[in-house]
Amino acid sequence: MVRRTERLGAAVLAGLLLASVLVGCAAKGESPSGVAAPVAITDGPTDAPSDEVDGEPSPSVSAVESMGSAPSRSATPKPKTRKKPTRAAPKPRAVPKPPTETEVPPAPPKPAPSSCKPTYKGSQASRSEVKAALTDAASRTYWPSSAPDIKIPLNLLKATAWQESGWQSNIYACDGGVGLLQVMPDTATWMNQRFEKSYKIDAYQDNAYLGATYLAWATKYIGDMYFESDFRLDPALCTSELNSCLLNAVIAAYNFGHGAVAQEGKPLTIPNPSYVRNVRALMNECVCLSY
Repeated sequence: MVRRTERLGAAVLAGLLLASVLVGCAAKGESPSGVAAPVAITDGPTDAPSDEVDGEPSPSVSAVESMGSAPSRSATPKPKTRKKPTRAAPKPRAVPKPPTETEVPPAPPKPAPSSCKPTYKGSQASRSEVKAALTDAASRTYWPSSAPDIKIPLNLLKATAWQESGWQSNIYACDGGVGLLQVMPDTATWMNQRFEKSYKIDAYQDNAYLGATYLAWATKYIGDMYFESDFRLDPALCTSELNSCLLNAVIAAYNFGHGAVAQEGKPLTIPNPSYVRNVRALMNECVCLSY
């Protein structure tokens, strides 16, 4: 609030003195010290899918609001400045380019019967251990030469691990999936050969690396074919159309395999919308984000 002075004369005199000081400074080519510059007010984008389907989760209002940044305020009102537009993402190509990766992972196996129950082997890693493993995996550069800008967002890796296993490091699914990221043994073998690694599928740290490696590989593969090698996994680039952004395509490929999403000569396909919406919702609202 602005405090009122008790005497009008004192206010007028103070104003005249301040004006004379400012004029003197301007005459010397200096700017007055202590005068605040205009503060830019920006609004952050939300990433909630708008095409909600009955029975499928969507981000809550609180989660959506949390994606925006609160406006900054200065001591005195200042004119707003427009936020500079960020680089727009290319729309997915209707006819994809030929893939740059000619060797591809094996297709995922058929789903196991719903009556089959998973088994557990060995000891369960603690939440803090899982968090550390996922954080380390997300911080790595998987394509240091051809695509060093590819990064796997930590909230994507956390959400995918929660969707796949509930962060259970010692779980073995009936379809063959192992551990945190439910990595398939054949897929792990292929990725170790492709990237010249020796990750162990049943070690939770290595399992996290294997899952992140597949996400990074799918980002490169699909990004080259459909998105002009723009590898940003940014929810703000997605629209209500699930096939509008690379993020949704990579999530879909993790679950259904790259071949169900990206095919030569065909438009980008999202064959598992429920899975994609679940992971996207978990990226904002998963309890695992606070671990």
